[in-house]
Amino acid sequence: MLVALFPGQGSLKPGMGLPWVDHPSAALLTEISDIAGIDVRHLLCEAPADELVRTDNAQLATFSLSMMVADALESTGVVADLAIGHSLGEYSALRYARILTLEAATHLVVVRGQAMVEASVQRAGSMAAVLGTSSEDLESALSDFDELVIANLNAPGQVVVSGPTAQLDALRAQAKERGLRRVVPLEVGGAFHSPLMGAATEALRDALLATSFDEGRIEVVANIDAHPHPGGSLWAELLIEQLTGPVRFQESIESTPNDSTFIELGAGGVLGGLVGRIRPDAKRSSIGEPEDLLGRSNHD
Repeated sequence: MLVALFPGQGSLKPGMGLPWVDHPSAALLTEISDIAGIDVRHLLCEAPADELVRTDNAQLATFSLSMMVADALESTGVVADLAIGHSLGEYSALRYARILTLEAATHLVVVRGQAMVEASVQRAGSMAAVLGTSSEDLESALSDFDELVIANLNAPGQVVVSGPTAQLDALRAQAKERGLRRVVPLEVGGAFHSPLMGAATEALRDALLATSFDEGRIEVVANIDAHPHPGGSLWAELLIEQLTGPVRFQESIESTPNDSTFIELGAGGVLGGLVGRIRPDAKRSSIGEPEDLLGRSNHD
C-alpha cells in the first residue's frame, strides 16, 4: 500500500516554492490564489520568514505547496492508496483524496488560518516538544498544570504539549525534577490543538457545515481518532474536533498495513522522519522539489 503524507505548517521555510516556478504544476498556484484572494506564489517564493510564519499565511502556503507537489506526482501516474495529513495537512489529504474540491479545501484553509489567528489573540499560548518521554509519563508530569494538554502524539519519544506560554515556561524550568529529559519551545503562533483554540471553533464549524464532502477516491486517516474514513459529512465533525483535540500521528501510521510505503508530499521531510521512528523498516521518501520526481512512474 502506498500512503501519501501531508505536512503541517511547521515544516515550511522561505523560498520553498522557487524550485517549482517553471514546473507545469505551478499553474495550480494561480488557481489557489484566485480562490483565496491571496498571492500564494509570493508567499512561497518571496515572503520573508516573519511574513511566512504567521499562522494564516503559513497554513495557506503549506497547503498550496503540497497541492502543487501532489499534482506533479500524479502527472507521473502515481496515485496513493491512502492519505494521512498532520494537522493542517489533513485538509491537503482530503483534497488529494478528492473528498474536497480544490475550491472547498482552499476556502476552509483560509477560514481555519484566520480563525486560529484571532483565537490566539484572544487567548495567547504556544507549544513545546517534549523529547525522550512517554505519553504516560508526560501526562503525570502535567498533572499540576491545569491548562497544558498533549497536542501531538508524533512518534515514540516525541510528544508536543500546548497551552498558555507561562505554564509551558514553568514546565520547561521544572523538566528535570518532573522526570522529563528535554522540553523544546516551538515557534508557532498559538496553542494549537488545545482548548485555547476554542474561540476558533464557531467560525470553522459554520464553514465546515456549509461544505460538501464528496465520496472521494481513497480514504483518509483522521487525526482525531487515527482511523481511516471515506468521504461524507462525518468529516465536518472530525475536523471540528481536530481544532482543539490531539493529532494522533503515531497511531495513524500504526493503523496502516505492515507492508505500507510512505511518500511525503510537500515541505520539510519531517513526517518521513517520524515514520522512521515509528516503523524503522518502512520504505519512505519525500518530494519537496521537482528533482525528487525523477525516476518515478506508475510502477513505483
